[in-house]
Amino acid sequence: MKAFEYASPRTEAEVVQLLSAEPGKTEILAGGTDLVGLMKKMVVTPDRVVNIMDVPTLKSIDELPDGSVSIGAAVTLDDILAHPYLDMYSAIKQAIRGISSMQLQAQGTLGGEVCQRPRCWFYRNGEGLLSHGVVEGANEFHAILGNSGTAKFVSSSRIAPALIALDAQLRVLGPDDAEQFVPVAEFFRSPQREGQREHVLAPNQFVSHIVLPPIEGRTCATYEVRHGEGPDYPLAAAAAALRLNGFGIVQDANVVLGQVAPMPWISQEAIAVLRGHRVDVALAEAAGEAAVSRATPL
Repeated sequence: MKAFEYASPRTEAEVVQLLSAEPGKTEILAGGTDLVGLMKKMVVTPDRVVNIMDVPTLKSIDELPDGSVSIGAAVTLDDILAHPYLDMYSAIKQAIRGISSMQLQAQGTLGGEVCQRPRCWFYRNGEGLLSHGVVEGANEFHAILGNSGTAKFVSSSRIAPALIALDAQLRVLGPDDAEQFVPVAEFFRSPQREGQREHVLAPNQFVSHIVLPPIEGRTCATYEVRHGEGPDYPLAAAAAALRLNGFGIVQDANVVLGQVAPMPWISQEAIAVLRGHRVDVALAEAAGEAAVSRATPL
């Protein structure tokens, strides 16, 4: 591990002041379940690590007057599971419970889980995020959708599909007290060159909060396909949020796939199948088939 400067700010403004505008110079540390391993392998080599776990405003869960919920980026996954008001956002809690490691649930944070780096073994062994070895190499766990460009890895966040399905937003802070709210659906991107991150944050910006809109009668769920009950990441995942009328007909739907593309993948094909129909097993199967109808495995 490369030697680095360690900073432990106490306010959101201090966090921003410590972030460099130059890519790769600073990294945010929360639970450390992802960053520490990357630093040990010299995959990332920051000059400064900024620990946000001592910023009180980043560790709170707040119910807002309009019925939405603001969750600090440094809130642990365990704390989310324990919060009764979040039971209505069942897709999020299901995704967290799918993380079989108790240590990851206790140490990992919501912001860190959303912003974690890809699990691609080419990347994690120092070959770069856009390694040319993927196409001809061991790529059975790489992207089957959205893989026509240079990026072949899959987005690793297990919670992001649920956040997108629920129309969540990220509160992003940057220099000069700049504050913006970015829909999670617009946060991720497919990198086009080495050194470009998998999200739209500038190097001197960070995610401070995740904001969940009111549930407003929607029902939601997350489903993962895994090898077993061990700590491995899922082979594929899907999160759905549906609004039904009084007759059980789908009025509106969001379906987001995980672990299949360089970013969480909104399946317009599955959404089109669901809208205007009564939910049953046959409809679910048809939506599933539609979701992967354009898949192109490497």
